[in-house]
Amino acid sequence: MYYPNCLEYENNIEEICYDQDHIDKVWEEIKQVIPTYFQQYIETENGHSVQDSEAQKLAEKFGSTAKPKSKKKDAKIILERLLKETIDDFEKERQTYQDILNLESLEEYKHDVNSFKNTILKNQIPIIRKTLQNKQAKELDKFRAAFNNAQPGHLFEVTSNIIKLANEWKNDWYNGKEFEKIDSIEDLDYYALDEESYTAFGVIGGGIKSHFIFKLFPEMFPSRSREAVWALYYLSNKKKFGCKEDSQFLMINAKEGTTQQNYFYPYGIFAFYALRVFNKLKELYALQGISLPIEYRFVVVDGFLSFVSRSHQTEIDILKQNSQNYHYDY
Repeated sequence: MYYPNCLEYENNIEEICYDQDHIDKVWEEIKQVIPTYFQQYIETENGHSVQDSEAQKLAEKFGSTAKPKSKKKDAKIILERLLKETIDDFEKERQTYQDILNLESLEEYKHDVNSFKNTILKNQIPIIRKTLQNKQAKELDKFRAAFNNAQPGHLFEVTSNIIKLANEWKNDWYNGKEFEKIDSIEDLDYYALDEESYTAFGVIGGGIKSHFIFKLFPEMFPSRSREAVWALYYLSNKKKFGCKEDSQFLMINAKEGTTQQNYFYPYGIFAFYALRVFNKLKELYALQGISLPIEYRFVVVDGFLSFVSRSHQTEIDILKQNSQNYHYDY
């Protein structure tokens, strides 16, 4: 089995997690759980309404013994509306990424890397601008310090490497119809994105680099967001699957009492799970008479994984409450 030349972190995953047999076992669990969350996604309309069971509990809490009347929901109408809302939300700031993170623009920025760092990245790329300006989240202080100390030339080089590789893969081998048939992690082979030349420690890590290419090519690259990694933890029923440590989707420091989603989760493996999640969602949507647009393949996945994570927000907040000073990879 080939193991990628990944960056070594204290919280990186065990080698077993790269094995196809292990991945298939994890997927079998996830595949069984997805329909339950999909039904909740419909019933709560992406978390914006209360399920009938919850409404009953609330009624009983306030002394009512009568069962709340529930109006039968049209799943197809709900899913079509939510799909449109998810795509519209994705498109809101997409043009900015397309204008800045393209090969022609990068060719111009290379002549002024200081401006690229302190004007383009800092003020114009939404995910970095918002992270730098979020003064309420103290855990982001380390990101701000890392960004301020980063060499402009290095940030440009890493960004350029990421965009060039994404374009190369998109042009050289991507085929919309064949992509969904990929059934092994080696055939997907996104390992390179985990390598050092595509990472600026503390500034452009797995989350931000995947967001870049997700905004450019959502049919091909999923966003390895915080919510997405938490979602895989819950979709896999928090199981260890033979790992010596706890879930591969978490970073747990027993001494410090900290728990976070695994910020260093390899993109090469995450993307393969995301592709399988899409294929399962495609089946579930088809049962409702809806055909998913492949040009927004991973937008659908991102919206669903975000819902799964938000469904457990109270527990996540408790797990994270002692993790404010932990080191993060963005």
